[in-house]
Amino acid sequence: MLAIDAVPPSDYLVADKGYDSNALRSWLIERGTTPVIPSKSNRKVPIDHDCQIYRQRNVVERMFCRFKDWRRVATRFDRSIKTFMATIAIAAFVTWWL
Repeated sequence: MLAIDAVPPSDYLVADKGYDSNALRSWLIERGTTPVIPSKSNRKVPIDHDCQIYRQRNVVERMFCRFKDWRRVATRFDRSIKTFMATIAIAAFVTWWL
């Protein structure tokens, strides 16, 4: 399925219903990651997930949506990683300060 070294280890993997598959869930459990994936509506036996952790996913999605308002960040005009990270820091500061 996935290469073991392709994804760094983590405690949780938070994903939407599109990633609800038995193969992905078993692979995550084998590597010690807890899947936080709500079950699809057509699943015969629904699998529970941690609702508190899944709600925090929305915060991350909104952050990326706000960054996309900054055209320079969304299209990555800056060539060096140092200036790109500085642009992200400024965008984050302005977005949450105002």
